[in-house]
Amino acid sequence: MTSVLYDAPGPRAKRRNVIFSVVFVAALLLLLWWVYRTMDDKGQLEWALWKPFTQAEAWTTYLLPGLGDTLKAAALSMVIALPLGAVLGIARMSDHRWVRVPAGAVVEIFRAIPVLLLMLFANEFFARSTDVTSEDRPLYAVVTGLVLYNASVLAEVVRAGILSLPRGQTEAAQAIGLRKSQTMSSILLPQAVTAMLPAIVSQLVVIVKDTALGGVMLGFTELLNSRGTLAANYANVIPSFIVVAVIFIVLNFILTSFASWLEARLRRSKRSTGAVLGAEDVDDLNAAEVGGPHKAGGGAV
Repeated sequence: MTSVLYDAPGPRAKRRNVIFSVVFVAALLLLLWWVYRTMDDKGQLEWALWKPFTQAEAWTTYLLPGLGDTLKAAALSMVIALPLGAVLGIARMSDHRWVRVPAGAVVEIFRAIPVLLLMLFANEFFARSTDVTSEDRPLYAVVTGLVLYNASVLAEVVRAGILSLPRGQTEAAQAIGLRKSQTMSSILLPQAVTAMLPAIVSQLVVIVKDTALGGVMLGFTELLNSRGTLAANYANVIPSFIVVAVIFIVLNFILTSFASWLEARLRRSKRSTGAVLGAEDVDDLNAAEVGGPHKAGGGAV
């Protein structure tokens, strides 16, 4: 089968693809064998180093509390950054200069600053200018840094998702009398969400991983920071890194899988039913916008 962008491989190309696949698999197996032999020679595969992960104490005392703090910081950052990013992204497309320019400045400034610098700045701000306790300060600093940076990135994702829609969507909404706010909330945003979802999920994965910066620099007791305490007590640095890496992989895989399921569900639910928006429907939208009853004037169209 061929298409405009892709030609089906012929016999020679198929043989070449098979050869490349075999070579790649062989090289991967050799790499895994080298890693195994190296760890075995260094004594990193001894059962004494891995045994703590089969006992409840290592999980209940170190890993699970650290994972809980990671999820708490990530969840708070996501809940705040998503709507804030949507507001900033829509504001950047405003017809009013006094709205568009400040929103653009906020996005460009915080998107250009490294998230670690934002965390450190927020930590100093909370230490010098607020009454936040030293126990809660790392969490506040991590969430603040993640929100400021990721909201700016998500604002660009939202803006790009809306601008990627065909211009005819906006023109059709204007033709039936919808105001810009109604067009954005009823037509553009619902369609753009599906297009934006992969990029949004990628940014949410970044949020989960970036919580580790707070553990390294601010002493926030997230998963990676808790791993350090565990490794100091059990003297199993390399095994603890491997276990924590696997936990992050599983966590982000679950998040990505959920997003893929949600995207497929949204695509199925937004298939056109063939319904036509009539004059009475427009009147209902106008009535909902002003927050009061609205009578349709005239007969049926």
